[in-house]
Order: sequence, then structure tokens, then C-alpha cells
Amino acid sequence: MNPNDSYHWRKQLLLGLMLVAIGAGLLLDQFDMLDLYDLWHYWPLILVVVGLNKMIGYPTARDFTSGLWTMFIGVWLFANFEHMFGLTFRTSWPYVIIAWGVTMILKPFIRERFAANAPARESNHEN
Repeated sequence: MNPNDSYHWRKQLLLGLMLVAIGAGLLLDQFDMLDLYDLWHYWPLILVVVGLNKMIGYPTARDFTSGLWTMFIGVWLFANFEHMFGLTFRTSWPYVIIAWGVTMILKPFIRERFAANAPARESNHEN
């Protein structure tokens, strides 16, 4: 199994598990065994898991940076919902702009790093 197949398999598995968990939560909420209203502010953590999944077994530099951004947005939203470190949406938006700038600075270095680790692609051309 090549890394690309492994990545897509893991992505599909994670999506399936999340759908099962959401469906089970909704069902338990209907049976009054769980109160989903108390758990709604944890949804940004799903973004953290999705971002982490993109970064593990990353097939490209683009997927890696996309995973970093997804994780950052999830952590940022969760911190704002929970008012961690005194953050609110009004006071924390400069962090998003700073992270965007850092991403623009680091993107060439990340591409170079991933290009050095990329396996040689096989040619399917016949002579």
C-alpha cells in the first residue's frame, strides 16, 4: 500500500467514524440519554482531528499546510468559545492574520522540505 492510498483510506475511515459518532449522539439526544446542547461548543475539536489527519501521512506539502490551517482554525474557534486566555472573537482576530502571514513565509520552506522527501515517481511510459 503506497502512502497516498493509506492517506485516502485513513481519511475515509475518519469521516465514517465521525458520521457514526454524530449519528449516535443525535440518536441518544432523541432518547434523552445525552444532551447535545451542552456539547455543541466542542465541535471545533472535530476540525483539529481533521487537520491532524491531513498532517499524518501527508502526501503533499499542500495537504500538510492545509492540515495546519484546519487545526489552527479549530483551536482558535474552541479557544474563543471557551474564552480561554481571555480570547474573544473581537480580540483574537489578529492571531488569524499573523498565522496567515507566517504561513506565507513558511510555505516555500515546507514545499522544499516535502520535495526532498518525495519518492521518485514511477514512469508508465513505454519506449
